[in-house]
Amino acid sequence: MPQLNPSPWFLILSFAWLTFLLLAPSKILTHAYPFQPVLKNMKKFNVAPWNWLWQ
Repeated sequence: MPQLNPSPWFLILSFAWLTFLLLAPSKILTHAYPFQPVLKNMKKFNVAPWNWLWQ
């Protein structure tokens, strides 16, 4: 059965993945974002500790 013979397609598959893994991160990381996202209505909540009755 020719589909079980890994010699014709395994080398192509491994080179394709190697190319993808080497080139894709460098192209993705070169994108610069113009601003950092900031929430407009950022409120600090006063968080009081709980007073448990059994302590």
